[in-house]
Amino acid sequence: MACLNLGTKPDAFRLDDHTWQCIGGLPSDVTIEIGGTSFNLHKFPLISRSGLLSKLIGDNSPNEDGPICAIHLNDIPGGAKVFELIARFCYDVKLEVTSHNVISLRCAADYLQMTDDYGDENLITQTELFLNQVFTTWSDTMNALESCEEVYTDAEELDLISRCIDSLAVKACTDPNTYSMHNPCVDSLTDNWWYKDVSFLNLHLYKRVIQAMEANGMRPEIISGSIVGYAKKYIPLMNRQSSFNDASHSKPVYTPSEADQRALLEEIVGLLPNRKKIVSTKFLIRLLRSAMVLHVSPSCKENLERRVGAQLDSAHVDDVLIPNQGFNSIDTLYDVDCFQRMLDYFMSMESSSIHNSPCIVEEGFEDVPQSLTSVTSVANLVDLFLADVAADVNLKLSKFQSVAAGVPDYARPQSDGIYRAIDIFLKVKLLKVLIVLILHKLECNDILILQAHPWLADCEREQICRLMNIQKLSLDASTHAAQNERLPLRVIVQVLFFEQLRLRTSIAGWFFVSENEDQMSNINEGEVVRAQEAPWRMSEMRERVLELERECEKMKFEIREVKSKKSWIFFCKRRRHRHY
Repeated sequence: MACLNLGTKPDAFRLDDHTWQCIGGLPSDVTIEIGGTSFNLHKFPLISRSGLLSKLIGDNSPNEDGPICAIHLNDIPGGAKVFELIARFCYDVKLEVTSHNVISLRCAADYLQMTDDYGDENLITQTELFLNQVFTTWSDTMNALESCEEVYTDAEELDLISRCIDSLAVKACTDPNTYSMHNPCVDSLTDNWWYKDVSFLNLHLYKRVIQAMEANGMRPEIISGSIVGYAKKYIPLMNRQSSFNDASHSKPVYTPSEADQRALLEEIVGLLPNRKKIVSTKFLIRLLRSAMVLHVSPSCKENLERRVGAQLDSAHVDDVLIPNQGFNSIDTLYDVDCFQRMLDYFMSMESSSIHNSPCIVEEGFEDVPQSLTSVTSVANLVDLFLADVAADVNLKLSKFQSVAAGVPDYARPQSDGIYRAIDIFLKVKLLKVLIVLILHKLECNDILILQAHPWLADCEREQICRLMNIQKLSLDASTHAAQNERLPLRVIVQVLFFEQLRLRTSIAGWFFVSENEDQMSNINEGEVVRAQEAPWRMSEMRERVLELERECEKMKFEIREVKSKKSWIFFCKRRRHRHY
């Protein structure tokens, strides 16, 4: 650590209670009062070094009790602690100037007007020369900047804070390998070598350091790494969220108040780089959750939602299940509206890129643009999200439809995910009705009636089923849907039709393979086995097609009967008996 030794005389000061005495020599003729501390000194050493003290002592008449002059310096930067060092300097007593006290000494010297007009190599000159030495190393500059907190206003007026920050920014933006060459004790440095040091700064100083580094051209991803660490360190809410199993975060040095955390979070959001995916989606959602708990400003919350929405394709379903802060008996457990806003923002950004980058299909090869891949990822996220929130009895049909329709049909290669969410939604609604019936002790016949007419009307069930593309259901999903009595009859018929169509297409494919087998000259062993199994498989498929056709005819007959009777009771009983 840099150090400047001033003065040649041995220590001549003694502290008695709260009074400093200059021992030996002439009796004191001036008393300096600073707060609750007194300094019994002599006029000549003071006026020979300080323009302010020279003026105050000259204007101040002695006390009535004696020739002692009393002066109050309650506004001196650094208080009594710094004035003790200045008194030593005036008396040419040995003192040590370090990176920890040079800022306070520089401010106090300016306050006392200790220029070279009052002695060669006065304190202002000495501290300025030493500051130039301090700014040559990172650690000394950090010490100097941290000490600015004690004399912030005066250091700001003298531009000392900016000088410290600029020095740090230049060093942080320097190639770490180059910087380590000038530090023999350091073998190698990574890009984040300065994170820990700046994390001890108060917010207003930290913010200025980050802004200075950004202005000096530091890469956004490096800056964001420091901001993430700073947020985790000083916002305890960031570390209390059970859905994040990150044990690497630092414990906060102290527990700030909710108001302090709110102010800090809003400043952190303002510092984050604007470039997409510079900051992880998980961290942004963690910030958003904390912001909701702390009730930050609407603009800050919107900023975070837009940031998350811009990179929603990299989010995990557990992350976007954000608890509803206004949760009550009529609200959903998770904040569906927040997810909807993030989804809308993502789609508004991606839609233009998808339209401008169409898929190019040539000779069977398809070049899928990155934007389409992103939309597909978000569609999968939406389906998983809906499957979780669909179990909430308070989720309204309109909200479910709005979220599900937030992504276009082309974004879903398969409809299995949305079908699963729809099935859960219908199951929960039916379960709610059955619970109500049980509580009211209704008869079994009433339950059968409501089973055909669950909490959702037929038109509403058909409406929600339009959210999925039946042709994109997998074989397993189609099989499940064909037997799912919660689905409208029209939808079940469509499922059976497309399953039948799929089987017919598959059989046609087998015939095509069979016709071309004779033309193939080299058939490997595996192909021979498949060719031998083909007749058996085709026979099995024919039976399945016939079975589906019979099922479809029965369904059509039942539909006609339902229409003629104008009631669902008969249909429900027939369906129930048929499965027994």
